[in-house]
Amino acid sequence: MDITIWLIIAISLTWFMTYVRASLSSYTFSFIALLAIGSFFDVIGIVSWLLFAVIALPLNIDSIRHQFISMPLLSLFQKIMPQMSSTEQEALDAGTTWFDADLFRGNPDWKKLHNFPKPRLSSEEQSFLDGPVDEVCSMVSDWHTTHEIADLSPEVWQYLKDNKFFAMIIKKKYGGLEFSAYAQSRVLQKLTGVSSVLASTVGVPNSLGPGELLQEYGTKEQQDYYLPRLAKGDEIPCFALTSPEAGSDAGAIPDTGIICYDDFDGEKVLGMRLNWDKRYITLAPIATVLGLAFKLQDPEHLIGETTDLGITCALIPTNIKGIDIGRRHFPLNVPFQNGPTQGKDVFVPLDYIIGGKEMAGQGWRMLVECLSVGRAITLPSNSAGGVKTMALATGAYCRIRHQFKMPIGKMEGIEEALARIGGNAYVMDAVTTMSTGAIDLGEKPSVISAISKYHLTEKMRSSIIDAMDIHGGKGICMGPNNYLARGYQGAPIAVTVEGANILTRSMIIYGQGAIRCHPYILAELQAANNEDKVQALNEFDHALFGHVGFSISNISRSLWCSFTGSHFLSSPFNDQTKRYYQLLTRFSSNLAMLSDIAMLVMGSDLKRKERISARLGDILSHLYLASASLKRFNDDGRPSDDIPLVSWAVEDSLYSIQQAMIELLDNFPNRWVARFLRFVIFPMGSWLTKPSDDIDHQVAQLLQNRNSARTRLGKGQYLTRNESNLFGKLEQALDDVIQAEEAFKKVCIALGKNLAFTQLDKLAEKGLEIKAISETESEYLIKAEKSRRWTIAVDDFASDELIAAKYKT
Repeated sequence: MDITIWLIIAISLTWFMTYVRASLSSYTFSFIALLAIGSFFDVIGIVSWLLFAVIALPLNIDSIRHQFISMPLLSLFQKIMPQMSSTEQEALDAGTTWFDADLFRGNPDWKKLHNFPKPRLSSEEQSFLDGPVDEVCSMVSDWHTTHEIADLSPEVWQYLKDNKFFAMIIKKKYGGLEFSAYAQSRVLQKLTGVSSVLASTVGVPNSLGPGELLQEYGTKEQQDYYLPRLAKGDEIPCFALTSPEAGSDAGAIPDTGIICYDDFDGEKVLGMRLNWDKRYITLAPIATVLGLAFKLQDPEHLIGETTDLGITCALIPTNIKGIDIGRRHFPLNVPFQNGPTQGKDVFVPLDYIIGGKEMAGQGWRMLVECLSVGRAITLPSNSAGGVKTMALATGAYCRIRHQFKMPIGKMEGIEEALARIGGNAYVMDAVTTMSTGAIDLGEKPSVISAISKYHLTEKMRSSIIDAMDIHGGKGICMGPNNYLARGYQGAPIAVTVEGANILTRSMIIYGQGAIRCHPYILAELQAANNEDKVQALNEFDHALFGHVGFSISNISRSLWCSFTGSHFLSSPFNDQTKRYYQLLTRFSSNLAMLSDIAMLVMGSDLKRKERISARLGDILSHLYLASASLKRFNDDGRPSDDIPLVSWAVEDSLYSIQQAMIELLDNFPNRWVARFLRFVIFPMGSWLTKPSDDIDHQVAQLLQNRNSARTRLGKGQYLTRNESNLFGKLEQALDDVIQAEEAFKKVCIALGKNLAFTQLDKLAEKGLEIKAISETESEYLIKAEKSRRWTIAVDDFASDELIAAKYKT
């Protein structure tokens, strides 16, 4: 053996050990064996052993490593570590990590992903969807709700109460339905396809609010009193957090509670004098019980030595003196019950605190823990349900509406926009299914909930814009037959609430993801804050060297994936999706490497470099969205009809990941490091593109035809075919037009003309006259003309009908 061969073996061994993330002891023993082989063949000498000893001994002897490496680095780390507020710390402590952690760590286990059980509805949940949910959908006219009475009808309100729509999260022992998160999502998806007011009204009490807070933290007395009343609809709850001075920065709420003695119901009791000014509170105008977040103070130390106890949550009946409630906001012509509330010197006993006085000051922790669940259900489900229904409706419209003597859905410009709607519908349903499935497995996925909320509400907004572009004048003329306009108007509402999307993307997704999902960062932070110096050093040492090995491994993995094109990476399937798994694994390694290098180079400044953080969050998010799409495809039985949809969904995410990396590298503050990273990640340049025109064409055509993929895409939506359901009528119109197309062709051929697809009733008469079609085919054409005319018609009004009632003379 000569020195060249030995060096090749040494380099190969180093690469292999870093790639598999070998432990320090494994490194050491492997190189001892390699040096021994080199000595045996006389290709290395004593100098090589001395160099190895200089490096290996300090790393492997704890006392030396601690004193000369870990201790100085711990001191440095404590100095440069970014300051973290108590609210940030509580947000980090809340919730759990799930498959998002696998994606962040550079080597996702795809078999693990596919082994998570597919969420399923119980027979009781399915019966609820088929019965009460369908019934309430049939009772609601969105135009009547949003334009004529600015509310749900009294009959609908009563039906929701009688059938426990507000009690989906409440346990059965209190009279609730105790549905799974997946079932709640399916209910909201069906409701939002009919009316966003209806979906919001049902969603909020089952999300972050008194019901959930009471079940998780309430005293037995509070639970036994309120939960049965909430389940029956005897109490209508709301939760007041946002104030004029504290929106996205919810931890800065100025609302106060002062612990003191005062009279309550004729007795002098220990309680709180509350003052608040809140706004944007859903259900506040009709609430009978108000969940309130405020900062509690104990200046006279009546319950302990602490003066400023912190954010606290209490449950306040709204009929108490000093409470002002009942006025409404009017959010973008989508008049769900939402409004302000104020309280001035409202005195209540201490046992009004949710969980009793022991939970004083624990409100922020309570809120972020509940939000890590609720944020993954309500808004993502409402968004997904709306886009699923919209995808079917727009596909049907594209087949029915003709211009230039052909369906508009055959125009490539229309296909591009329609494919985005269909592809987004597929991935959005996949994400809600996977995320709620995680919740039903016992997770509280705080990072996943932020990803779901941000990306699904953004996809909803872009999809409704695409749908409006396709419908044109049909979409902008409002009235009883317009099924798009209110969704278009109200899209910014979902984008704004439960953490504004700009904040969620730039600060929350990666800000929490980097610390929660990284295998070592949280341990390093905890060690740095540990007051026990010996324990802190031991914990930091363990995390530090694990982190170093992890970082080196991700550079090694990224180089290997880049220069081999990721073709040697394993995949759980050897079909059309194999390449997707390989590229997602590659990008997962890139994300892990980018994160560590960004934190090393920028340190505490990374917290302030929000656009860098946002792009890192985009990478993590699209890894999750693509993973959810692949899991959905597998859970559905890998149907070949769905290949265009899953291809569009994954390729769109892969392209978005690539673009986020390019933008990150273009703006990375250290240009030398940026060049190195670009060489590692894109040695041959970028190559991924958006979904191809061919895939767009396949998705667009899929939405305009009857097929199993289209049926699966719209599964669970309210498509019952009756006169009151616009979407059911549109589905029937699609069937009518498809059924008549063959007869239309026969008449055109018989006449030797390429006729416009209009006046089909007259064409039916002509076809019978020249004996080109049968009586049955004539009826098809007449029926299709009626459906076609209804589909393309828009509403109009007498002038005085558009004047608000109180201004009419």
